[in-house]
Amino acid sequence: MIATTELTLWTDVFSTKTGAVYQCDAERCWYVDFAGKVARFDHRNFLKLRKAVYAIDIEEKLLTTTTDPDVEIIFICACDHCYVLSLAQIINLKELLEGTFVMLELNHIIHDRLYSNSL
Repeated sequence: MIATTELTLWTDVFSTKTGAVYQCDAERCWYVDFAGKVARFDHRNFLKLRKAVYAIDIEEKLLTTTTDPDVEIIFICACDHCYVLSLAQIINLKELLEGTFVMLELNHIIHDRLYSNSL
């Protein structure tokens, strides 16, 4: 369970009905609330998570007719967290991460425009 004092330090970056991503400036990290757990990532590991999720070819997995289980294990080297996700959960996590990085890019563009125009 997350304490409410911890949540006050977190900034909601992006959320969907299946999860949320928070930024904590005090700890210089990201918190991903997904698949029943809240995982803490530093910037480097957060980028590795995105890369790992984006590398999964969901279309190929959906079209494969083998009897392999429809789960994927996402493990980030030098990170304490591991995800074992179904294809539906992978799609949801990918949507969450895509939205998060779009919001971060939008924030960066707005920040650049505001401060470059004021100079």
